[in-house]
Amino acid sequence: MNAKISEQSAYGISDASICVCICTYKRPDLLKRALEELAKQDTGGCFSYSIVVADNDSRQSAQRIVAEFRSAHDIAVTYCVEPEQNIALARNKALEHVHADFAAFMDDDEFPARDWLATMLKTLTEHNVAGVLGPVRPFFDHPPPDWLIKGRFCERPEHSTGQVLYWKQTRTGNVMFRRNILEGVSSPFLAEFGNGGEDQDFFRRMIEREYRFVWCNEAVVYEVVPPERCKRRYLLKRALLRGQNEKLLLNGRSLVKSLVAVPVYTVLLPMAWLWGEHVFLKYLICLLDHLGKLLMSVGIRPIRGRYLTG
Repeated sequence: MNAKISEQSAYGISDASICVCICTYKRPDLLKRALEELAKQDTGGCFSYSIVVADNDSRQSAQRIVAEFRSAHDIAVTYCVEPEQNIALARNKALEHVHADFAAFMDDDEFPARDWLATMLKTLTEHNVAGVLGPVRPFFDHPPPDWLIKGRFCERPEHSTGQVLYWKQTRTGNVMFRRNILEGVSSPFLAEFGNGGEDQDFFRRMIEREYRFVWCNEAVVYEVVPPERCKRRYLLKRALLRGQNEKLLLNGRSLVKSLVAVPVYTVLLPMAWLWGEHVFLKYLICLLDHLGKLLMSVGIRPIRGRYLTG
């Protein structure tokens, strides 16, 4: 496996081609923004890039947005449809249309910094690894409530550039990897993770095959946080959904941890309120995260939809 990486890294960076995959579901305005910002990538003449949009809406609601973008830009864009609402299948559908040296993923509610691809590619080749992940930072079109900022609910962990990642530190909101690591892999993303968790499962299996992924803290994409995601109800539903999705990746020890955590957080909630609403919500979110795992372990799915809305 390491031999494959060494062979591919032998060519110069100016020879590289990248395909950016975006999976989307009924978010035309956000998708339009993502595409328009993606068109502004600064390549410095060192690489080429194309785009694949995988529409997970059987009614093809993203087709018009892609057609309008294609007519206004010279960037090669492929539009495809995965009619079954399943994020894992949508990612696989996108990858079916990737013929570049590198595949990158960003979400339809994100937009990249102008040096995103160049910085990812530079880090990947310098460290001679299978792939690179970077930070996803919140972007607010409207001022968010104070409790949301104090609680840092929209912020994700970041790491030092070059740090080798464990699979639990991975996600597909900002990633680039060598396409040839998929050789011999019939389904990169497994359908049973159709509600989420498909990204960590993918990286877990790739890391088990001895591929390395590192962090690049300078390769930034921004996640648009609309007002409906700044509501307490959304954050609590997201915690339950995250918990139920993680159940498929957990072992018995992790479930025991959740069994202990639920009563502990329940006892701490009244005291947490004294330290502020944002602290109370942090504890409540942790409680629901563990509760989602436990409910799924006995066959109860608290969140039914495949895509979380407000």
